[in-house]
Amino acid sequence: MTAAGAAAAALAPALTACGSEGPGGDKKLKLVAADYGDKPGNSSKKYWDALVRQFEKQHGGIKVDVEVYSWTEVDKKVADMVAAGKAPDLAQIGAYADFAAAGKLYSAEQMISIPTQAEFISSIAKAGEVHRVQYGLPFVGSTRLLFFNKALFRKAGIAKAPESWDELQAAAAKLQAARVPIPFGLPLGPEEAPAETMLWLLGGGGGYTDNTGAYTIGSPENVKTFTWLRDELVGKGLTGSGNPARTNRQDVFDAFTKGEVGMLHGHPTLMQQAKAEKVEFEMAPLPGIKGRAKSTMGVADWMMAFKKNGHSEQIGTFLDFVYNKDNVMSFTTEYRLLPVTTTASTAMRESRAHSDLWPFLEQLENAEFYPADKTSWAKVSVAIKEKIGSAVQKGGDPSAVLGEIQREAEATELADR
Repeated sequence: MTAAGAAAAALAPALTACGSEGPGGDKKLKLVAADYGDKPGNSSKKYWDALVRQFEKQHGGIKVDVEVYSWTEVDKKVADMVAAGKAPDLAQIGAYADFAAAGKLYSAEQMISIPTQAEFISSIAKAGEVHRVQYGLPFVGSTRLLFFNKALFRKAGIAKAPESWDELQAAAAKLQAARVPIPFGLPLGPEEAPAETMLWLLGGGGGYTDNTGAYTIGSPENVKTFTWLRDELVGKGLTGSGNPARTNRQDVFDAFTKGEVGMLHGHPTLMQQAKAEKVEFEMAPLPGIKGRAKSTMGVADWMMAFKKNGHSEQIGTFLDFVYNKDNVMSFTTEYRLLPVTTTASTAMRESRAHSDLWPFLEQLENAEFYPADKTSWAKVSVAIKEKIGSAVQKGGDPSAVLGEIQREAEATELADR
């Protein structure tokens, strides 16, 4: 999953040639985009179709063809198109670094206007850079907060949200005593283990990389974090009867909406799901090892433009339109996500209709993102999904597991140079 959460089945036609001439000699752009809906009725195809109609009315001579695919297949669809020599003009997907490293993408300054470049929130725009050149344009963002079930907290006699790991452990123990099935939901299964892992690493004062971009997965701080998780949460039965290494994000989200989880890390999608099931919940900043965590994790999905068809001018015109404040607000409002431009973020902060997103928005400026600029990250992410859960199991060795992932990350990094 990315910022979107779950996505619907594919709702698009078969692949066709890209970047062709349209009717009457018009330039025709091809955009392949991810679907943020969870059913046909709210598919992103509706948003793009409406936006393209409006764009084409205002910009004669440029046609845009949009194909929308589910999150489970869209990245592969684009990769297959590129491999077949039929790259789209634009792709709105989960990762850009491989294409940028291969020299296949336009940089931001080669296509979009300076005002549009300046609009991006700096912390997110930086996550779109490779060697200090921006190739990935953030499309939408998301951050994470601690969610807790107010009814279960009252039942367990917990007065407020925990601010430190000791307080979190004490609250989880009270929830356990009150017979809550899952005091703390810990999804370290393959669906989104890199996200859950990063949240805990940040809370422990560590992370995936240091200030120079070097991997620090096996650092003492990270080992200490996972040792604490193994001994103080999982080892004491405070994450429920399931195996965290086999527990996916959606599993704990579903359990939270059923009133079976006391606390968990969540994003805006969970807010929607919990409200739909009338769960009484609140959100708070993430607890850290000695108090509130200094930062939370940010997630961004990316827009990128391929050089293949040579349509930089037309692409830039279209993207300037896509990132217009009203269009950004329309998309983020529909899917309860966070805008990545300053004017849209300001508009969201000033609108009480979006007050439920304000806590997430406040975290965005200082959020830390995956090292998405590293071409090695895709493989490292897979290694984390496969191995990290074993570090917290009974008899697990956090130092050995994190050290193994660190060595794999360094080897992958060297191979990619």
